[in-house]
Amino acid sequence: MIYLNGEFMRIEQARIPVLDRGFIFGDGVYEVIPVYSRHPFRLAEHLRRLQASLDGIRLSNPHDDAEWTRLVRRLIGLNEPEDQSLYLHVTRGVAKRDHAFPKGVAPTVFMMSNALVTPPGDQIEKGVGAITATDNRWLRCDIKAIALLPNVLLRQLAVDADCVETVLLRDGSMTEGAASNIFVVKDGILLAPPKNHLMLPGITYDVVLELAQADGIKLEVRTVAESELRGADEAWLTSSTKEVLAIVRLDGKALGKGVPGPLFRRMYALYQEYKERVMRVPEA
Repeated sequence: MIYLNGEFMRIEQARIPVLDRGFIFGDGVYEVIPVYSRHPFRLAEHLRRLQASLDGIRLSNPHDDAEWTRLVRRLIGLNEPEDQSLYLHVTRGVAKRDHAFPKGVAPTVFMMSNALVTPPGDQIEKGVGAITATDNRWLRCDIKAIALLPNVLLRQLAVDADCVETVLLRDGSMTEGAASNIFVVKDGILLAPPKNHLMLPGITYDVVLELAQADGIKLEVRTVAESELRGADEAWLTSSTKEVLAIVRLDGKALGKGVPGPLFRRMYALYQEYKERVMRVPEA
């Protein structure tokens, strides 16, 4: 079951006019919320990021947090999997094609849920490969916009190279992955790029920082140079669906020792423990 503009229905029944600005211009934003044992993970934080994205494109939020929460929980209940990946999508609505914002147009609100597919065991145990590429996206990467063609093209480079992710570089520094945030470990210190307009403020990124601080892991949030990435002892990618994964090969060469490192093992365990706590005591 999906949700579209006030109605729950089967996805085969859903119809959106071709003049929807999401279709014509990519004029909209989205969220992806993992659901564990039917509990939406960090829902309040996802809704805050949604609000920030809507503010970034000057689109009024169609619902308050209470209504979003009600709709999210209803959709979760209408779908079978215990663990789900919930996709939420808001566009500026349907109007005559014109670049300027239309007046008096209701936004389009769409939500769907699929079974949550987390990384297979061999990726967790052995790590994954990544490549690097120049970050040629626009300068408002902090907005979770549905216009993802640059990310699609960059991510496909990784697929073509039989890798899991493309790590993006801009002006000699690491920004993020095509569909993830990236962390680097050097000499026992966890390095994280700062939140700014060049990266999406990841929800999992926040969890990793919180867990690192609580567990006493040495941490620096600052610009990470390309040379620090290539010379790292460890590198990780994080996202709502991939959680935390170790990058062990970069551009065809071993990164660090070429196997998931000890700090990754520690963070992965901390993350799984945190998930268990959230599932036992679901968010209000």
